[in-house]
Amino acid sequence: MAAWIDHLAVAPILLPLAASALMLLFDERRRGAKLAVAMLTTIALVGISIVLVGRAGSAAAIVYAIGGWPAPFGITLIVDRLSAMMLALASVLGLASLIYASARWDRGGPRFHALFLLQLMGLNGAFLTGDLFNLFVFFEVLLAASYGLLLHGSGRARVSAALHYVTINVATSLLFLVGASLIYGTTGTLNIADLAIRMPSVPESDRMLLQSGLAILGVAFLIKAAMWPVGFWLPTTYSAASPPVAALFAILSKVGVYAVLRVLLLGRGGEAADPASIAGQWLQAGGMATILFGTIGVLASRTLSRLAGFSLIISSGILLATIAGGGPLAGALFYLVSSTLAVGALYLLIEPIARNEAEPNVAAAADPVFEDEVVHDPDDEGDEVGVVIPATLAILGGGFLMCALLLAGLPPLSGFVAKFAIIDGLLDAQPPIGWARWTLIALIIVSGMATIIAASRAGIDLLWASERAPRTLRLAEAAPVGLLLALCLGLTVFAGPAYVYMEAAARALPGAAGPPPGVAR
Repeated sequence: MAAWIDHLAVAPILLPLAASALMLLFDERRRGAKLAVAMLTTIALVGISIVLVGRAGSAAAIVYAIGGWPAPFGITLIVDRLSAMMLALASVLGLASLIYASARWDRGGPRFHALFLLQLMGLNGAFLTGDLFNLFVFFEVLLAASYGLLLHGSGRARVSAALHYVTINVATSLLFLVGASLIYGTTGTLNIADLAIRMPSVPESDRMLLQSGLAILGVAFLIKAAMWPVGFWLPTTYSAASPPVAALFAILSKVGVYAVLRVLLLGRGGEAADPASIAGQWLQAGGMATILFGTIGVLASRTLSRLAGFSLIISSGILLATIAGGGPLAGALFYLVSSTLAVGALYLLIEPIARNEAEPNVAAAADPVFEDEVVHDPDDEGDEVGVVIPATLAILGGGFLMCALLLAGLPPLSGFVAKFAIIDGLLDAQPPIGWARWTLIALIIVSGMATIIAASRAGIDLLWASERAPRTLRLAEAAPVGLLLALCLGLTVFAGPAYVYMEAAARALPGAAGPPPGVAR
């Protein structure tokens, strides 16, 4: 009989599923009730994820067999340090996005809260599942919810971006199925832990099919991770989404990185992928090309939304290149958490900053669904600005500055700690340090410099050189930004314990310390 706490492994999936089903009983006019259910559910998910992080950090991984069916035949959920950390990251980002949406964005169309919870369910399931088939299922759940969230509201830009997004992800799903089918045909299993055991014993005659399946599956993951040249869709798509949706989407590319991390280390005996392998070399080269592409995009960006999108691409490139190049996985995980929180906070800051620059009618044209609220705001009648929170400009400017420092990796914040850990690990590798590692280190530094240049230019234009008095900033808009930035500050202050946790998470990855949990042996 498993301890009661082990049953919490299934709660991050069942709880949002049940809550979203409950919302179907509510009429669309009962927005307050729907918001209350969504808020309570998301807060509960944060609490559950924190408990699971503590449980995973103090004991062996939870292997939860749905229905009591043993692995590899049944559906298995795995809660180890890495999956628990990703659960906590998704839940906190979801809570911040939901609080921000409650200001007005959840009223832009029907079923926002149900879609939002289904998105969290898909994310949580992808992080918890122990087999490739259910990873595909949860991928489809989170993608289907993301289609609805992306289209939530109105506007030609959102419809156009959504059509491209849907087309790309349908093709990605097809690649996922083909790759999983080839893997199952050669190994007879889709259980990730069982794959780690069976892959070395695959006959030589079937090894080409197995490698082809892994390669096709890897392409599907890399499209989701927005690696160059298949990541062109991300800046435009995320720019078209509403701010809370874009903030939640900040973790979607990390789902692809997470999947690459899980699959890439299958059957390997080191802390990272073998950099001497052809796959490792291609992935490292692709990661570095992604950093370069994101750096050029950041410098060319003329809007904050595109700057945030290209910053996400840079973060994916750094993670992929570090994983493939034999860099420190603990540093990569630390950077994953810090960069995701920082980009999420930046997406939430974009609309309040842009609102200060736009005339009321311009703001309404950008989001016509809110025309009544924006155009007829009592604070905007006539030529007078009205009552303005005195600290609005300080909050926006301070938050934007902190986001810029985090993404650029300047001291003393967690972005600097993460990049320093990655660079230190790359330099600490066994000599000689090849040109690929020196190139990766140079790209990490140059991308940070480009980010601070682009962010400084945007800050001067939109905040410090602006002659327009700032408009009112709602508490529901400022609080979630403060929450995400406070967590980044907490990562800085408690960098030591956090890094120790992530080192343990890296050592527990498949192939790093013997057979992974999740299969009967």
